Amino acid sequence: MIGIQATSIYEPELKETAVDLAVKTGIPEQVIVEKFGLYEKRIAPDHLHASDLAIAAGKKILRHIDPKAIDVVIYFGSPYKDYPIWTASSKAQYELGTTSAYAFEMMNVSSCFPIAVKVAKDMIRSDESVNHILLVGGSKESMTINYENPRSRFMFNFADGGTAALVSRNATKSEILASSIITDGSFSGDVLVPGGGSVQPVSTEVVEKKLHFLDVPDPLGMKERLDPVSIPNFTRVIKQAVERSGVRLDDLKMLFPLHTKKSMFREMLEGVGLKEDQAVYLTHHGHMSALDPCYGLHLAERNGLLKNGDIAVIVSAGTGYTWAATAIRWFGMAV
Repeated sequence: MIGIQATSIYEPELKETAVDLAVKTGIPEQVIVEKFGLYEKRIAPDHLHASDLAIAAGKKILRHIDPKAIDVVIYFGSPYKDYPIWTASSKAQYELGTTSAYAFEMMNVSSCFPIAVKVAKDMIRSDESVNHILLVGGSKESMTINYENPRSRFMFNFADGGTAALVSRNATKSEILASSIITDGSFSGDVLVPGGGSVQPVSTEVVEKKLHFLDVPDPLGMKERLDPVSIPNFTRVIKQAVERSGVRLDDLKMLFPLHTKKSMFREMLEGVGLKEDQAVYLTHHGHMSALDPCYGLHLAERNGLLKNGDIAVIVSAGTGYTWAATAIRWFGMAV
């Protein structure tokens, strides 16, 4: 049985509260809490980068398994890393002592964790030499936001953290079931960092105009096109992941989504017939690129929200735009 055998998270100590964000953005604290769904988020110190956050989470998992038993290390976290052209996966492989493993990266911004879990399962199923895959992710995306830019308002919940998951061939804690993924590339130019790439290379102008921060060139245009399809696509991938797993939607007990505004979170739950206590909403962590669903799964286990036999879905979406969901069956036996 191929499943997620362990998860871990790393939370930076520094907290930025709704009050802090209100001062920084000019948005009332009540709006940040009630509409953004955010009481606080974590911010990493200057000396910790995406790779360090991922490694810190990975080390916690390796307390329970020999690092040399890991066959593959996959970095699935934020594309905003320590350096622009560089592999965090190689650094993680070395610093975690997983010297028998090869390493590579998956990059699909916020949608990546459900996809990475599917890829890890498929790799183990297709290659008899692979028994344990360590997924690691880091996010320092709080640094990508220009709070003076109202076009990037929906990204003000971006935060920092690290997480990891161990996918094993003979898992006892859970079984990875089916997945569903939708991509609509018509949104590929709607959210981006304008400067620093080959279109607008790094220059004095890029820095002076703050083109090295995330931006939404046409917020109204994106909203008009995205709103009609976003919740239907979330609903579709969740339902398809469950149905392809050979169970009914009524069997779905828990949802682990990315952190979104509160209204979207509620619509997502309503679309699949769940209540708010059947999901983990990261009110005290914010949005950490692809890390959110792994955080949710870890916190659900830690807080005793999962029972033996429960069907759960990890689900996320990333700008570009891709919606992805993977179903798991939970058993909860010790690592």
